[in-house]
Amino acid sequence: MTRGEADGERPTLEQATWQLRHYGLEVDPQAVLVAVRLISAGARVGRAAEAHFARFGLSTGRYRLLSDLEGHGGEKSPSQLAADLDVSRATVTGLLDGLEREQLIARRPSTEDGRGTVAVLTASGAQRLRDMAPEHFGRLEAMVAGLSTEERTVFLDLLARVVHGSSALTAD
Repeated sequence: MTRGEADGERPTLEQATWQLRHYGLEVDPQAVLVAVRLISAGARVGRAAEAHFARFGLSTGRYRLLSDLEGHGGEKSPSQLAADLDVSRATVTGLLDGLEREQLIARRPSTEDGRGTVAVLTASGAQRLRDMAPEHFGRLEAMVAGLSTEERTVFLDLLARVVHGSSALTAD
């Protein structure tokens, strides 16, 4: 693997241009290149994140759920977790099952809806988050250390616009 391939510089603009010409399409090759590289970068960052969270006995999904619970007073309904994490209710159920087995969350009946339950962050779950915080946030900072404060500000804006545009991939 060349340095360019390792740094996410594949495909090239020339390759994207060739492919679009090959299919006879009038599409901006640079736009396609940005989208393809973003998808590739997302997959690569996702794999790195899974390896990172595995150090702490978690997955990205389990961490996000615990963090979301902590950020909302330590208690939330499964349906609200699914909505806020932008995942299915079945995904949340699976995450909660695993976290409950590890005693990082508990379930209890909802006081607002007698038929439902809420997930509650346990003391062990809160401690896991506290224990991992220094390394976790240090590594996040290191991940973007090559960007200046101004570049990070621009990146956040660009990222928000790209995420908004991602609906083009799923539009009917």
